[in-house]
Amino acid sequence: MRVAISATGNTLSAAVDRLFGRCAWFLFVDAETMECEALKNKNADAPSGAGTSCAQLVLERGVEAVISGQVGPNAYEVLKQGEVQIFIAPKDSSVREAIEKCKHNELQQMQMKVF
Repeated sequence: MRVAISATGNTLSAAVDRLFGRCAWFLFVDAETMECEALKNKNADAPSGAGTSCAQLVLERGVEAVISGQVGPNAYEVLKQGEVQIFIAPKDSSVREAIEKCKHNELQQMQMKVF
């Protein structure tokens, strides 16, 4: 499974960033081989639309899942339309730890509540 993780740095030992659209880095990881591609988030300082731009970016990269601390409602809708699963990583998790938890079905899947 190919996973996109919002991260504070460009390695598997970096922490999962608490924000999706405003994270410093995206790590695109093959969860089986742990092969990793790091991409600096060019949308982090955008005045608006950072989340949806980042969601489009990860869709273009063919990911099946996103792991982050939080995903905003607009990015959530784009990812869900692209049939991408969204998982919430526990606070202070490293990217490597979050991927291992995801592989063992130990991460909470994000659900947006509609009122």
